Amino acid sequence: MTIENKIVVITGASSGIGEASAKLLASHGAKVVLGARRKERLENIAADIQAQGGQAAYRVTDVTKPADLIALVELAKQAFGGIDVIFNNAGIMPTSPISALKIDDWNAMIDVNLKGVLNGVAAVMPSFTQQKHGQIITTSSVAGIKSFIGSGVYGATKFAVRNFMEVIRMESVKEQTNIRTTSLYPAAINTELLNTITDANSLKGMNALYEAVGISPEAVARVVDFAIAQPDDVNVNEFTIYPTAQA
Repeated sequence: MTIENKIVVITGASSGIGEASAKLLASHGAKVVLGARRKERLENIAADIQAQGGQAAYRVTDVTKPADLIALVELAKQAFGGIDVIFNNAGIMPTSPISALKIDDWNAMIDVNLKGVLNGVAAVMPSFTQQKHGQIITTSSVAGIKSFIGSGVYGATKFAVRNFMEVIRMESVKEQTNIRTTSLYPAAINTELLNTITDANSLKGMNALYEAVGISPEAVARVVDFAIAQPDDVNVNEFTIYPTAQA
């Protein structure tokens, strides 16, 4: 089992789970292609990886724009000669009660958490279908397998991602394209995700939870590393990652 020389595209790579995964994968010999909206953060992360002897490229990417994902995949091909994995990790979590009617937040979550994943898959599917191999890893959430007060729309986007990923896996079997899928369901992971919450009461509750039990994004990065390292005939397709202290 190895990830050496695997070419991995990562969205949401400028912090948190994306950054941690990029650094860990690169340290194990993967060639990583980083996408996010913050150019300076991407520059610094790529430079850190290269300083440690790893290989990295980056492109400013907005996952709500299909052309940006296509360009990110094209960068992988130009820089490293192909693509083996896409890690759809970009996401936002402006949780709030549905009665608060934060409709702008609802639409933003649909655009990033759901359409962003669709755009990533659309960008790699032609290559994966033609080469008859590839892996799609997507960050859903524990809110994609359980319902939580305050997470009605956020959870809806993450439940949708769960279904979408499983159907990709099933259709790949039927079409004999050998595309592996892995859905991640993180719980309280200490990232910048809480910064996207606009509802004061929701933010207060989430801050208290994460301060009490939150764990580092490296925990999820290790799961990503494990999933990619599996042989091509093994598809480990779902992981729930809880802090041990979280009920």
